[in-house]
Amino acid sequence: MEIEKLIKMANQIGDFFEAYPDTELAKKDIANHLQRFWNSVMIKSIVAHVKQQQGVGLHPRVIEAIQQHIS
Repeated sequence: MEIEKLIKMANQIGDFFEAYPDTELAKKDIANHLQRFWNSVMIKSIVAHVKQQQGVGLHPRVIEAIQQHIS
């Protein structure tokens, strides 16, 4: 899957959880959503994007969720 599509999807998840007043809970829930609904190839690709490209194009909360709870 193209990284641009994964970024768009991850940002949609991040936008949903943006309304959470508890930032730490939001990051945990973003990571949980990715782990529950994305396949391993998708997760590996988005983690690699965060590690190699510093998550360019991703919502900051999504980057933090991946760094803290997935990678």
